[in-house]
Amino acid sequence: MMNLFGVSGNLMSLGALDFGLIVDGAVIIVEAVMHRLGHSKHFVHITRLNQAEMDVEVNQSASKMMNSAVFGQIIILVVYLPIFTLQGIEGKMFKPMAQTVAFALLGAFLLSLTYIPMMSSVFLSKKIKHKLNASDKVMGSIERAYQKALYRALNFPKSILLVVIVLFISSVWLLTRLGGEFIPALEEGDFAVDTRVLTGSSLQTTIANTQKAAHILLTRFPEVQKVVTKIGSGEVPTDPMPMDASDMMVILKPKEEWTSAKTFNELSEKMGKALQEIPGVTAGFQFPVQMRFNELMTGARQDVVCKIFGENLDTLAVYAQRLGSIINTVQGAKNLYVESISGMPQIIITFNRNLLAQYNLDVSDINKVINTAFAGQSAGMLFEGEKRFDIVVRLKSELKTNLQDVRDLLIPTPLGSQVPLYQLADVQIKDGPNQIQREDAKRRIVIGFNVRGRDVQSLVSELQSKVDQQLKFPAGYYVTYGGSFENLNAAKGRLMIAVPVSLLLIFLLLYFAFNSIKQGFLIYSAIPLSAIGGILFLALRQMPFSISAGVGFIALFGVAVLNGIVLIAEFNLLKSEGMTDLKRIVLMGTKVRLRPVLMTAFVASLGFFPMAVSNGSGAEVQRPLATVVIGGLLIATFLTLFVLPVLYMMFERGKKKGNVAGNNKNHKLVTASVMMFLLGAGTYSHAQSPVSLQAAMDSALKNNLQIKNEQLKAQYQQMLVNTASNIPQAGFLAEVGQINSIYTDTKFTISQSFNFPTVYSSQKEVYRQEWKSSELNVSMREAQ
Repeated sequence: MMNLFGVSGNLMSLGALDFGLIVDGAVIIVEAVMHRLGHSKHFVHITRLNQAEMDVEVNQSASKMMNSAVFGQIIILVVYLPIFTLQGIEGKMFKPMAQTVAFALLGAFLLSLTYIPMMSSVFLSKKIKHKLNASDKVMGSIERAYQKALYRALNFPKSILLVVIVLFISSVWLLTRLGGEFIPALEEGDFAVDTRVLTGSSLQTTIANTQKAAHILLTRFPEVQKVVTKIGSGEVPTDPMPMDASDMMVILKPKEEWTSAKTFNELSEKMGKALQEIPGVTAGFQFPVQMRFNELMTGARQDVVCKIFGENLDTLAVYAQRLGSIINTVQGAKNLYVESISGMPQIIITFNRNLLAQYNLDVSDINKVINTAFAGQSAGMLFEGEKRFDIVVRLKSELKTNLQDVRDLLIPTPLGSQVPLYQLADVQIKDGPNQIQREDAKRRIVIGFNVRGRDVQSLVSELQSKVDQQLKFPAGYYVTYGGSFENLNAAKGRLMIAVPVSLLLIFLLLYFAFNSIKQGFLIYSAIPLSAIGGILFLALRQMPFSISAGVGFIALFGVAVLNGIVLIAEFNLLKSEGMTDLKRIVLMGTKVRLRPVLMTAFVASLGFFPMAVSNGSGAEVQRPLATVVIGGLLIATFLTLFVLPVLYMMFERGKKKGNVAGNNKNHKLVTASVMMFLLGAGTYSHAQSPVSLQAAMDSALKNNLQIKNEQLKAQYQQMLVNTASNIPQAGFLAEVGQINSIYTDTKFTISQSFNFPTVYSSQKEVYRQEWKSSELNVSMREAQ
């Protein structure tokens, strides 16, 4: 499937594949078979089964749990679908993971229906062992301890629910304190140093400063293997840069050989302090791919980019410096960069027009002389065969080295004399605009910084509050916050849509599986319970919320409902077998299904465990995802084993009370009807001729309008039973004519809509029960 859909095998597509998650359906089915063979009363006096008997037992065991296993895997498969809505970098990273998991779960779904039951029948031991093995003894101890704890918990349902509610509220509060980042930074192994010298510096100055910086890094830090520097733009200007900017690639040795520092952040701080010895040089340390990502997304290379929009360049520069001063006071903001929009030295010539009039000179004539002297003008063509060359006239290089050479330039007059330029104009060097950047047709200036030792969300939140308090912009000027913070907000906005969609899909599938809204909500309770564990484990590992963790929560919600499906299915099975005591149903059901519940949770958790503890390349993205899933599954399993039975008993008791109240209400209504009937009969008894009791009863049954009404309702409900499987009529559309072009087109379309297969069976069962209810109403009316 990966080859068919063009999904490459990479860190996310294969590294995030949880084999424990894939085998959950098989675990449920095989455990059901083993439990039946080991604990059924039918095999007390049997020591071995033949193949035919084994086939029957596997078929019966698998059939009971097939609904839970199949719907559990479908829920996990469907819950990954919203990940396909992610866009940008997060979409590129997590879509391959969702595709691979979907392909694997689809295969596991088909194998659970066919291969697993067949292999269980063929390869499982047909010997019936009546002795407990080591695993049975361990599980027996766990079951006894759990049963005691559950029995006590059932006596305090309100206390259990109160504790869970407090835990959930506390976890939500804790989530707001975790902070947030877009995607954890990948440690790429090398540094890309954005090196800047003073605006307007020459190429020679930039080369000299970058060589000094490279020498410092090579001599003071043994971790550096080599340094490669790129200055300016290449022949193909895909990455335009001025001469005062350079990219210095620092190639590092393996981390095991480091001596100056233990982490990349520590090493970059020490290198940055060492480069501060070079006057006029600023250096920002990042990873190469990360720097290019930032530049492609926001136009700046830093992690967080603040953009001030306005009209006047000088005003923008002033507010940019003030904002930079505020950023320096925020903890975690490093490598501050303020875009230079001014400071470019320019020679400004201001003409004295009165003197120009005295010498009968035009501004255009003087500009032409200046341009010829310093830039050069074509004075003719030189031909060499088929080649042509411009003959350019300009001053020698020795005559244009400083400002005085410009002032001493001789300007010819119409009278034939020559006048120095300084007698006709004021010649000065002034700072002019370096660059004018626009975005959405508005002028803007960029202030960027990198984030070190802190999450992006809390840092930007603190910065925003300080800017609102200390910096007041004039009308028409405002600031925006971009970079990874902007990407985080955009991705969170998409997750705010994707997560509710996934939760809605989970609930719809639960409803289809159990045909009950209440039981769907019961199983749904595992989702907030799993969120408690995911948030708690993120806090314990000091990880902020990221898009990686958000994808982990999406995956967690699908896996967390598996335990509830298994337990509720067992409760319903015991109830259908005639068991009525709710506490006994809960205790018996949890005892029988404790082993598969623990196995599915721990198998799925163990599948994510290598990602949670990995320190290899790319582990920074995988660790939050695995941490959320493992923590959520462990906590949700523990809480579900206590909370779900408590909720089940509360819901079922409420249902019984509702039925009793309804029956009492009907009984009172029937009694009132009988009294009114008796009073009416007494009123007219004197005017009627005497009849026998049986004749009166037959006449009453025949002429009673209420009984006729109930009989008609019963007939109507009986007829509806046969309409449960009706499929809408197929649609046929034919189009002939010039539809898409000047040529005559012929188009035929056939459409057919139908519901999910379980809808028809459920609908038929609903109609059948309503028919039975109508028949009972007829009997009750006749008995009255």
